Amino acid sequence: MIINNPITPLTEIFDPLFENKKIRLFIKREDLTDDFISGNKWYKLKYNLIEAEKFDYKTLLTFGGAYSNHIHATAAAGKKYGFKTIGVIRGEEHLPLNPTLSSAQKNEMICEYIDRKSYRNKYDKGLIQTLKEKFGDFYLIPEGGSNYLAIKGCAEIIPSIKTEFNFVCSACGTGGTLAGLILGLNSKSFALGFSVLKGGEFLYQNVRSLLLHYQKENLDKWQINLDYHFGGYAKTNKELNNFSTEFKVKHNIPIEPIYTGKMFYGIYDLIKKNFFPANSKIVALHTGGLQGLKGLEQRGKY
Repeated sequence: MIINNPITPLTEIFDPLFENKKIRLFIKREDLTDDFISGNKWYKLKYNLIEAEKFDYKTLLTFGGAYSNHIHATAAAGKKYGFKTIGVIRGEEHLPLNPTLSSAQKNEMICEYIDRKSYRNKYDKGLIQTLKEKFGDFYLIPEGGSNYLAIKGCAEIIPSIKTEFNFVCSACGTGGTLAGLILGLNSKSFALGFSVLKGGEFLYQNVRSLLLHYQKENLDKWQINLDYHFGGYAKTNKELNNFSTEFKVKHNIPIEPIYTGKMFYGIYDLIKKNFFPANSKIVALHTGGLQGLKGLEQRGKY
């Protein structure tokens, strides 16, 4: 299987704040990778799909919440590249299906719902065996898609950025994308993650663990900012929603408040606070996730 990475634009955006602080900000438009396999999910899934085919797996199984970008992307990738897909969904089924699960179903994903207590132990050997007894053998992709193969894929984002830069920024949910960026940079520039979760200190260990597989030294020019989670995963407020809406109007680039909205809010605030030295060139990774806007709108949260 050969999966060629899409070519996506690098777009500079402008604001009086940037001019005043002598900062240049570019957006790597990975939201334009694919209509369904969007953003960082493309890179996270790429080598997992290749690995699954290599070992002759016909089925992919993964985990996620009811509004998961990863579930949405895995279903589409399975359909596109000829795999059956099973999504183990946290919580009970609710009909009619929300936009995320409706899209997954259209892409022929089988959704298996499990209670939240069981979901917390989703990698328990007993649960995995039960799933194999029900569905047959499968290639397991972790929640969020973050494993060492995902890191290999995300590292390929760096050489596609056709400009020199001082900082590359990404939203962090599991730390997988950030680990890939760190690996791709090889300490040539600084990688800055923005946790979208409250209590995201564990992300540091996640990133270190993912990087261990590659046994490279001096991958130390990185940091995770924990200050812009807005109350926790999938939490938003009026200020963040307004910022995300105004960002789209001003720059003609849609973002969502769960991941990229929090990152861009954080970048703007750090520029105001002089975190970035004058004359810095920043690249912000747009990791997609725009399908989640429909779910937020459905729930009256955006």
